[in-house]
Amino acid sequence: MSTGPLILGIETSCDETGVGIVRGSELLADEVASSVEQHARFGGVVPEVASRAHLEAMVPTVQRALRTAGVTMREIDAIAVTAGPGLMGALLVGVAAAKAYALALDKPLYGVNHLAAHVAVDTVEHGALPAPCISLLVSGGHSSLLLVEDVTRGVQHLGATVDDAAGEAFDKVARVLGLGFPGGPPIDRAAADGNKSAIAFPRGVVRDAPYNFTFSGLKTSVARWVEARERAGEPVPVADVAASFQEAVVDVLTARAIAACKEYDVRDLLIGGGVAANSRLRALAQERCDKAGVRLRVPRPKLCTDNGAMVAALGSLMVSCGVEPSTLDLPADSSLALVRV
Repeated sequence: MSTGPLILGIETSCDETGVGIVRGSELLADEVASSVEQHARFGGVVPEVASRAHLEAMVPTVQRALRTAGVTMREIDAIAVTAGPGLMGALLVGVAAAKAYALALDKPLYGVNHLAAHVAVDTVEHGALPAPCISLLVSGGHSSLLLVEDVTRGVQHLGATVDDAAGEAFDKVARVLGLGFPGGPPIDRAAADGNKSAIAFPRGVVRDAPYNFTFSGLKTSVARWVEARERAGEPVPVADVAASFQEAVVDVLTARAIAACKEYDVRDLLIGGGVAANSRLRALAQERCDKAGVRLRVPRPKLCTDNGAMVAALGSLMVSCGVEPSTLDLPADSSLALVRV
């Protein structure tokens, strides 16, 4: 059994209420209550719906996590919570709950950055993070490239999306193709039967910012291509469109991640975030890492999506490294920077 602090982590940045419990680097519980079905009919996440769902799910999800871990709340050494970035109303629910637990139990409180937590969660599966490493985080709200030396005290931001994040582009293209919401899994499945070279969709470049991403033009290109086929009365080859779109996204993501590894002379690449569950992204990243002599680390798919385990993992690292806890006036910050909260 692992030794170390027993940490409860709370994640409510978007549409999933996540509660995780770790002891040191051992994952004891990872419970998630998702409100995705409540948002599906709108074709995207509705902030007010997400906030109310968090309110309803918080206490039951905490109780499930404690039962799964086989511990009581009194045994918890510290509470960690996502303070940002994310949807403001959703964040407020998690931060308020964490403050209440910390105050009632007289336990230290740690506000953590959602993106840093996506990096830290890999420790519960693959052990200590290599220092330094390049981290590519891709999700519905974020596409970021980071240089990580000490995830507990902030990381160096190399690049990010300037418009639609990768996951957001997947959602919008899935809507165009009639594949439903969220778009990542159905596009991945459809692409398995398609030709990734069938359509030459563009690879967006941000001038003078080699590690930034842009997917808005790609999304628009796909929509116009589909509309042109429909106007001409021709069938839309959904599998080929999905495969070609997906290839355009993962080509850009992996190429820039490998370029960053080479420029900063880093031999380890970590990929996280919900889009990291995409099978083609994983395959192409492995192929390019092998060619470049870079070691690839990707958590299992369940740990890539938003979850409380990642928050607890980062909280555990903070406690172990002697980072000072947050105060009880910890704010929620929808655009929280990648520095200490």
